[in-house]
Amino acid sequence: MKALGLFLGVEPNAGGMFQYAQSILEGLRPLTAEGVHVEVAYVDALWRPLLDKYPFNAVELTKGKAGQQMAAMMMFLRLPAPLIRWLSGLINPVHAQLAALQCDLYLFPAQDALAYQVNLPVVSSIHDLMHRYEFGFPEVSKGGRFGIREHRFRNLAHWSKAVLVDSQIGREQVVASYGTSADKVHPLPYVAPSYIHDPEPADFDQRYPMPAKFLFYPAQFWAHKNHQRLVDAAALVRDCCPDIALVFTGGHRHGYDALRAHVDRVGLADRVLFPGYVPDAYLSGFYRRARALVMPTFFGPTNIPPLEAFACGCAVAISGTYGMPEQAHGAALHFDPRSTPEIAEVIRQLWLDDALCLQLVARGHENAQTWSQADFGHKLRDILRTTAQSA
Repeated sequence: MKALGLFLGVEPNAGGMFQYAQSILEGLRPLTAEGVHVEVAYVDALWRPLLDKYPFNAVELTKGKAGQQMAAMMMFLRLPAPLIRWLSGLINPVHAQLAALQCDLYLFPAQDALAYQVNLPVVSSIHDLMHRYEFGFPEVSKGGRFGIREHRFRNLAHWSKAVLVDSQIGREQVVASYGTSADKVHPLPYVAPSYIHDPEPADFDQRYPMPAKFLFYPAQFWAHKNHQRLVDAAALVRDCCPDIALVFTGGHRHGYDALRAHVDRVGLADRVLFPGYVPDAYLSGFYRRARALVMPTFFGPTNIPPLEAFACGCAVAISGTYGMPEQAHGAALHFDPRSTPEIAEVIRQLWLDDALCLQLVARGHENAQTWSQADFGHKLRDILRTTAQSA
């Protein structure tokens, strides 16, 4: 492999996809010392200052947003993939700009529709197939979303030279869903983003005054994130934990208004804080001050916040479904995300048992040592080299 192209279509500060893209960038850094030329093609101009710290050639796709919109329309119409790929080669400006980079392989880390629409050797990511496994949530099923997601992921699995997934369970789901060869699907477990280890800004406490003791959950307010059941569980333990406090970070959109109204209904308005979107530099400060991360999400197979918590010395409790127990390796408490009483019992234990929290912090620290950014990058580069040889 002499040249690798990386497509960054995700917007900076776009949650987990952005965090994953940063881990990918770090993982690719050593390639330049090995003589591999890395071309980073990005859409959003906000990527420019972030890319300056990497030894890559960064190319802004001047018609990137138009190309993404065209790709989204093709996906929405669910045209046959061979026809889409032919049309994209003719009319999608991103295809032409990527092809002009003349790379041996192109990496799409954000499960972009463009990944199967460009007639180029592509490695893509499939982060989850929860539209199949948790199809009751409107964000993956309502308004034709199920069919659109199914079209996208089926074609990603078929047309990509290799597919990156987050876990062995993620691989099994792709293989079972689309008949993809297991040899083509590569588990590449998530890693805590590098910025989580940076010193926190000196003005954290001034900018984000927090309770002395709180449970933390950083997530967008989608229904599958299950904030409402977490609030209900906190209400159940008020008698034994009268000072219970929850902190929910995330942009005030999606289901935020409905959740805020629910918090008022159950009488926890003074016990639940909504700081809004938090810049990356400040995120570690929440983990370091929190009693625990409590993450009752329905979606997996795995997630990045538990890894961030482990790295920051924060106890963890998370749903015991899909690949989440495997990811935690015994360093977290688990519960059924459908059971308010189970979540309440975990909250009670975390809130009242100091020894338990210290034990979880120690286990989390040990877990954080077993899979590092260096390990992530080494495995990523091995996958890319192997794929390039057979492309």
